[in-house]
Amino acid sequence: MTNTDIDAARLQDISAFEGSLAQKVYLALQEAILSLQFRPGEVLRKAPICEKLGVSRSPVAEAIARLANEGLVDVIPQSGTRVAYFSMDDIREGSFLRQALELASIAKVAVDRTEDQFAQINRNMRLQTLLIEDDDILGFYQADEEFHELFMLFTGYPRLKAVARLVSLQVTRARMLLLPTPGRAVETLEEHKAVVDAIQNRDADAAQAALRHHLGQLMPRIEALAETRPELFQSR
Repeated sequence: MTNTDIDAARLQDISAFEGSLAQKVYLALQEAILSLQFRPGEVLRKAPICEKLGVSRSPVAEAIARLANEGLVDVIPQSGTRVAYFSMDDIREGSFLRQALELASIAKVAVDRTEDQFAQINRNMRLQTLLIEDDDILGFYQADEEFHELFMLFTGYPRLKAVARLVSLQVTRARMLLLPTPGRAVETLEEHKAVVDAIQNRDADAAQAALRHHLGQLMPRIEALAETRPELFQSR
């Protein structure tokens, strides 16, 4: 397992983020971890982070404490802070919770959606198609995330999206490892189309069935990855 330092140069400028200084630092670090710019096991040292972001140690320390509460970093006494390794237990729990929220959301949206909401879903689907044609895998991943977030947004429950994001942070990070999988983007688009067809027909049962099938593809892929890339995962 690696113990190299993170490359602070990979951090986005904090002007790209909103909120207080501590919030901006937190979001910059979180984005680097979730996008795998900072890899599992790499050491976070405050000095290069402060230098890169142009901030004092205080907002960096506050940001690291928040990331530790989310399970994205491990603060090791007398040793330092490192990016957390993947935990299959955490990933399974996050996947279970996220699926429960999404299935409840899709059933409600399938019945209650407005024509404007359905138009937004279709716009996202067209974007997904274009991104696949352009072989923009990272862009497709972002559009895929938005696709799922739309359903939670359309429930009308303002905190649902934030809750879903929080409980599935470990899943989000693990998914980045799967992005280069050949053909998966095209398969994902077809699975999304089945969900959208059910929503168009206002069929809540079919929408849930299509979404359950789609979400069910993730865990077997991550479990296989844990076997082939054990250095990224916690020792069993």
